[in-house]
Amino acid sequence: MKIGELARISKCTPDTIRFYEKEGLLQHAERTEANYRTYNASHVERLRLIRNCRELDMTHDEVRALLRAIDETGDSCQPINSLVDEHIHHVAERIDELIGLQTRLLALREKCQGEQLVDTCGIMHELTSKEAASRKTKKSHLG
Repeated sequence: MKIGELARISKCTPDTIRFYEKEGLLQHAERTEANYRTYNASHVERLRLIRNCRELDMTHDEVRALLRAIDETGDSCQPINSLVDEHIHHVAERIDELIGLQTRLLALREKCQGEQLVDTCGIMHELTSKEAASRKTKKSHLG
């Protein structure tokens, strides 16, 4: 099949398919004498797997590692389980970070109740006075 048919079947764009090929996530297609890419059922299966992983918010590196585990480990799914466990851990960390962000935003929103001039807005005062504090936070995360 040509790239357009693969895109239709997999519900993605030809550009996405080309990108996944370039990134090494999808095996390169064979070429016809007219230099058209030709794909087969294994491309469809692999592309569905990639897209499902992306819907689970896996990074390209995580997808690449999962594909490598599938291709190289044979019958054991233990490496796959480990990769998914690691992703679950990353998701949990991000949820904690987002909850912290939400808490800070809610506290910030409490600084201004009602319509005021920008000069007297508690949110603006808080945002402009937080520069040093945010630098300290960044430094503590970095070092």
